[in-house]
Amino acid sequence: MARLNYLDPKTAPEGSKELLSKMADLNIFRMLAHSPTVYGPFVRLGNAILFKSKLDPVLREMAIVRVGHLSKASYELFQHERISRQVGMAEEKIAALKDGPEAPVFNETERDVLRFTDDVVKNVRASDEIYEAVARRLDSNQMIELTVTIGYYMMVCRFLETTGVEIEPPGQSEGVKLRKWD
Repeated sequence: MARLNYLDPKTAPEGSKELLSKMADLNIFRMLAHSPTVYGPFVRLGNAILFKSKLDPVLREMAIVRVGHLSKASYELFQHERISRQVGMAEEKIAALKDGPEAPVFNETERDVLRFTDDVVKNVRASDEIYEAVARRLDSNQMIELTVTIGYYMMVCRFLETTGVEIEPPGQSEGVKLRKWD
């Protein structure tokens, strides 16, 4: 159960109203709207990760969904499993993300990205061995983007779980597509 009410765009604080009118009607945004100071920058960073990143979208979503599993964040999993499908991730890979990097469905690059994700989530600093394995497959820009993506979605999961953001009722978020906001 949500620990705070979900704000209606009509009653949201100034600074959140306009942004709410541009965003999909998702509970995460209606919860974030309580803080106009945080809401805009939060959305801008998420937008950069989802729309401007050079990291392969399937690898990005693998990392995000894995963070969701490790964080036991049901809302995050619900939303990003849907996005994973939108970017073309196979159903068997989406299902295997809960089992982790050693699932046989993943190729070596995917395994390395997932090992890196697990190490960052569990230990904060990835081991040299795991870092170097991923760095052999990704360029420096992609390494930064992957690391920031993992950290951002760790924050998102903690926000969702701490505030109790719930999955939207049927019909409210169905058909929501990943869309860019500027």
